Amino acid sequence: MENQWLQVSYADLLQATDGFSSANLIGVGSFGSVYKGILECFETVVAVKVLNLLQQGAFKSLAAEWEALRNIRHRNLVKILTVCSSINFNGNDFKALVFEYMPNGSLEKWLHPNVDEQPQLRNLNLTQRLNIAIDVASASSSSFENTNHDLKPGNVLLDDDMVAHVGDFGLARFLSEAAESCSQNQTSTFGIKGSIGYIPPEYGMGGKASKYGDVYSYGILLLKMITGKRPTNDMFKDNQSLHHFAKSAFPEQVMEIIDPRLLQENAEAFLDSENHNNLKNKMRDCLVALVRVGVSCSAESPGERMEMREIAMEMHAVRDLYLEVGIQ
Repeated sequence: MENQWLQVSYADLLQATDGFSSANLIGVGSFGSVYKGILECFETVVAVKVLNLLQQGAFKSLAAEWEALRNIRHRNLVKILTVCSSINFNGNDFKALVFEYMPNGSLEKWLHPNVDEQPQLRNLNLTQRLNIAIDVASASSSSFENTNHDLKPGNVLLDDDMVAHVGDFGLARFLSEAAESCSQNQTSTFGIKGSIGYIPPEYGMGGKASKYGDVYSYGILLLKMITGKRPTNDMFKDNQSLHHFAKSAFPEQVMEIIDPRLLQENAEAFLDSENHNNLKNKMRDCLVALVRVGVSCSAESPGERMEMREIAMEMHAVRDLYLEVGIQ
């Protein structure tokens, strides 16, 4: 450990999370659980990812995630603060990653609020969704594009200003290595265990993880943000998918598949404006462009997908077009 990293013990993290209390549990992943905590000695709110070492591959996942993030600095990546490798008070191995805390939680929880939450209080307007989509594209198209991300809404976290930060690199890196050593069926099963709905089809056939896999996951994520539908929705069966659902509506019926909350939010603006037809057309143009990008990114063949840098440029252009409308 270099001096730049916080030095924390098991006891520090135990105290910070109130004994890893269920009240502080903010997420559960393939290889462990994440808790909110307060490191009083540093006066810092953190997210503590505690590895389930009984899960095969957990330690390898931790090592991969640490290695991927420790030397990277980017405004749209979750900032890793330190790692703790110790012994708990029962004499068992304890390993955890400590991250900067993201107070607005995950994109998944904003797109699909829990039943006990008031959906209208956790809705994202189109400007916010555009900003988040650009943040994710920026993180994925930066100079470390050879690092495979595990892109899905649960791994896109939002800070105080609703700026998106991509996290959880361990699973994707481990999948890449697993593909080289497992049989086709084993690899497919492992992939489904990770991010069902966001894993590109070539991974399920034993293909090696690549930047085009990230593009596929980004396309599905974008389509979910625009339609409000999960790729695992019961309506997608018998060889149907979120990709096919969006592609079949493009471009004439795009407005029929848009998340209703996006349209409801701007209904009053359309009614009050003298140029409401123009505003509707501009908004439709933006949504059609977003669906086009999502469909292109989630093409079945990797060679048909866009490049991440191209995606980032397209998304900026769409946002510029939308902001000219003057609704938000």
